[in-house]
Amino acid sequence: MSAGVVVLGAGQAGFQLAASLREGGYADPITLVGEEAEPPYQRPPLSKVFLKGGDGPESLSFRPPSFFERHGIALRLATRAMRIDREAARVLTEPGGWLSYDRLVLATGARNRPLALPGAALENVVALRGAEDGLALRAALARSRRVVIIGGGFLGLEVASSARAVGAEVTVIEAGERLMGRAVSPAVSRHFLEYHRSRGVVVELGQTISAILGEARAEGVTTTEDRDIPADLIVVAVGVVPNTELAEAAGLAVDRGIIVDHALRTSHPRIHAIGDCARFPSAHGGGLTRLESVQNAVDQARCAAADILGKPQPYEAVPWFWSDQGERLQIAGLTADAEETVTQGGPEAFSVYCFRNGVLIGAESVNRPADHVKARRMLAGGERPQRAAFAS
Repeated sequence: MSAGVVVLGAGQAGFQLAASLREGGYADPITLVGEEAEPPYQRPPLSKVFLKGGDGPESLSFRPPSFFERHGIALRLATRAMRIDREAARVLTEPGGWLSYDRLVLATGARNRPLALPGAALENVVALRGAEDGLALRAALARSRRVVIIGGGFLGLEVASSARAVGAEVTVIEAGERLMGRAVSPAVSRHFLEYHRSRGVVVELGQTISAILGEARAEGVTTTEDRDIPADLIVVAVGVVPNTELAEAAGLAVDRGIIVDHALRTSHPRIHAIGDCARFPSAHGGGLTRLESVQNAVDQARCAAADILGKPQPYEAVPWFWSDQGERLQIAGLTADAEETVTQGGPEAFSVYCFRNGVLIGAESVNRPADHVKARRMLAGGERPQRAAFAS
């Protein structure tokens, strides 16, 4: 009897891989192993509507439990993968012992980057990654008046918007010179800086934290300029680190992510890696790329499933992202290293088209969803539009 497919990681990528295999007619066993106790669920709402509402984690579920039973997908929840034995094609889990596989898929995701500062372990210093974190943060927000958010990226700004919506006083501290500086153009950074400040968020740019103040509970932060900012709640949003330790211990190629080829196979042909943990040859970014997005997780899962089903295809999906901060930001393509930009639209709704070597590489749309859809279509086409086709 076939051992089937074992998927390590029950997040967006792992769930989609299992679902895509069944949709494609895969008949052998599928086992989905997840460290959390909850069945597979959506993470993006955790920093948005979930923080402002009273729903439980079950409201985030991709599918009801009956879906997994009906499709013969075995869930091993609250289970940690401890070791991969490549020669015997099996994985040691705790609890549960050894799981044999014909094909193994690593969808191990990423974890929050730790904050190595005095006071980082105090009560009411929180980070947001999973449903348990979301519940804890929501409860902490309900009893907090002053919130300091360390990090002005997508997650930090989404939490800032949600915290303001429930009445908290919010300060965002960002080490860079602009918000979302590694992901968007200066024009989009300026827009969201003005937007958040207009809603009462205090934004400190070019600032870093030297310590978190307090004895048992956090009472504020000290900046490297020796300025104290009081707070009842500190939210840490300084990025993530891919979970590659299991792959590295198994002798797979790892370099700032698990290295995969165009079909998302690792350095071992029976093992794939997908989602936040995988570093892949990008058709849109050039060289090896690691992306953290729902789109990337879903599309990579479908691509890996096709390879397992004997229908290999290169992974060439157009990257796209979104962030809801009270205003909607949608990004198509990878725009961080643009050499030139063209902005179309007005101050409240506009799109920034980004070019490298005179060729369109992406678009950032604020409150212009039709532009976003159009940009994705252009980037998916065989021939990219030239700068001359866009009026300034």
